[in-house]
Amino acid sequence: MTDDRHIRPFRVQVPQADLDDLADRLARTRWPDELPGVGWTRGVPLGYLKELAAHWADGYDWRAWEARLNRLPQFTTTVDGQSIHFVHARSPEPDALPLLAVHGWPGSIVELLEIIGPLADPRAHGGEAADAFHVVAPSIPGFGFSGPTREPGWDVARVAGAFATLMERLGHRRYGVHGGDWGAFIGRELGRAHPDRVAGVHLTMLPSAVPTAEPPPHELAALGQAERERVRASLERRARTTGEEMGYGVLQSTRPQTLAYALHDSPVGQLAWIVEKFQAWTDCAERPEEAVDRDQMLTDVALYWLTGTAGSSARLYYEATHAAAGWAAVAGGPSTTPTGVAVFPRDTSLPVRHLAERDNRILHWSELERGGHFPAMEVPELLVGDIRAFFRLVR
Repeated sequence: MTDDRHIRPFRVQVPQADLDDLADRLARTRWPDELPGVGWTRGVPLGYLKELAAHWADGYDWRAWEARLNRLPQFTTTVDGQSIHFVHARSPEPDALPLLAVHGWPGSIVELLEIIGPLADPRAHGGEAADAFHVVAPSIPGFGFSGPTREPGWDVARVAGAFATLMERLGHRRYGVHGGDWGAFIGRELGRAHPDRVAGVHLTMLPSAVPTAEPPPHELAALGQAERERVRASLERRARTTGEEMGYGVLQSTRPQTLAYALHDSPVGQLAWIVEKFQAWTDCAERPEEAVDRDQMLTDVALYWLTGTAGSSARLYYEATHAAAGWAAVAGGPSTTPTGVAVFPRDTSLPVRHLAERDNRILHWSELERGGHFPAMEVPELLVGDIRAFFRLVR
């Protein structure tokens, strides 16, 4: 398939008819019943979701967020037959290091809004010119303005290859990568496959460093007390996450098309599907707004809704699960690329350093005091600081 290698300017311009349709659907929501007193234990509480949907309908301003997105330099290009949308925020600093920043699910480029400016122009945000980056923030194929995908096969390796092509097309021969969630899988694969181009990879998630079972006694005995406690804490968190929070992953990994009918037709369904993860995966006590800005969260949800990419974003899960080598292929083989890991206390998994060092060249490991699975939204200042600290080691 021949690619159109041109870089085309892009602006977000949602037709008013689509916003009117959204308002009409929200007004006609058919609400289910709910058992009394169950809180969040069985999913998003009815009262909370009604409140949030009412705000989406009457208090939230998509056009204001659309304008904010359009203040960023956005483009599209075609790679491997797929249209790729991306932000390319060039730094005013001439010696800036290019940085590919990759979101995950249920995130989007909206997830990264608070970190693009400080990374690209640190002096305007109280930082040092030496920490500047030319930030490239693409939408993963199938997500948002890079969606939907038009053919099977868009797995982690293929996305990583497409992003390598994108960076080459933009003239970035040597660059860093940052990612969380799927962005961590994609970012690590980029560094593993292209160590000659990738200066370093900064991750907020490293699944291969999470134990899947209690190590044999001789392995535990070889570890220090703190590392043994970390292994047990990691196993407990894995068991809790697997037992209570992975239903979405099973559905998206096995029947994404069936799920798409519900989410594509109901904005409240799409809202609940995503907001549940913001509640479960952020550093909040009960409501996700305690950890993230409510309207930024709604903008992320709205982006899935307005681009109709609930189903196509879920296909990445299917591709990963049905790869010939299964999830082992997603995790990839050993990587020689310098790697930094930022561990946020309320993330979905708890990596263990000695496991990380088996297959990764770990140069930087930090344990942050706050934050969860969406640090770019929850604690952007901590995330930016950690990205800067790591890349000082490899520039």
